[in-house]
Amino acid sequence: MHPELFHIGPVPIRAWGVFLALTFIVGVWYVKRLSVRDNKPFETFLSFAYIMIFGGVIGARLSYAILHWSDFSDNLGAIFNPFQSGQFGIAGLNLYGGVLLAIAGSVVYAWFKKVNVLDIFDYFAPTVGLGLGISRIGCFLNGCCFGTPTDLPWGVQFPVGSIPYYTFGTEYLHPAQLYSSLYGFGLFILLHFMIKRRQFTGQVVAILLMTEAVFRFVIEYVRYYESEMHFELWGMHPTWNQVVSYGLFIAGLVIYILGVAKLRKKAEQ
Repeated sequence: MHPELFHIGPVPIRAWGVFLALTFIVGVWYVKRLSVRDNKPFETFLSFAYIMIFGGVIGARLSYAILHWSDFSDNLGAIFNPFQSGQFGIAGLNLYGGVLLAIAGSVVYAWFKKVNVLDIFDYFAPTVGLGLGISRIGCFLNGCCFGTPTDLPWGVQFPVGSIPYYTFGTEYLHPAQLYSSLYGFGLFILLHFMIKRRQFTGQVVAILLMTEAVFRFVIEYVRYYESEMHFELWGMHPTWNQVVSYGLFIAGLVIYILGVAKLRKKAEQ
């Protein structure tokens, strides 16, 4: 764990923020390479990148605030105020809240510009895996998004003063961040090679949605969450992310089925 990489004067530069910024930079660079390779206008992709990045961050923060409303109800300014407790930065984001707002914003913009949003999503799909691979390393260094206790030989301990230490003490925990990072890089490789071989528009993002939904549903069982992140649903107690995973999987499955149907109809003509 190494939450602060260095200081610029009195301002600490945190590992998580650096890795998050690196995620955005590398993702845009990757999409630019693909657009040049396939002779597509990069300006269009760049516009969507802005929407996804800003929508993602805003959505992630808003959803975190909603899920932890008791922490913000008396001080709404704290939701987006980066200067708190003598430190610079915003602590607390929920990935799927950001994903949902980024998707919604992109769909609206695509409708306005009369662009095929599934084609756009196909090109950005590998960057989701790349982003997870990079950003979760930042989470590990920061000590957030940690796992639950484990007896497995690769369990990790976090130092005194860290959030995992306050929660579990010196117990060995699942390195949930590194699980997610390895999965992310593997997902990137899969989707990268799928783009060249996709049989219909939307196939890559459909695979992304279904794969991510399954992985996220499973990883929740070895990742720690506070009580605010759990719901009671039909006698079960899933996390917010697991509930969203259901929707993502169904969306991916529908996109895939419709794509295959169109492909078969075209072949029959």
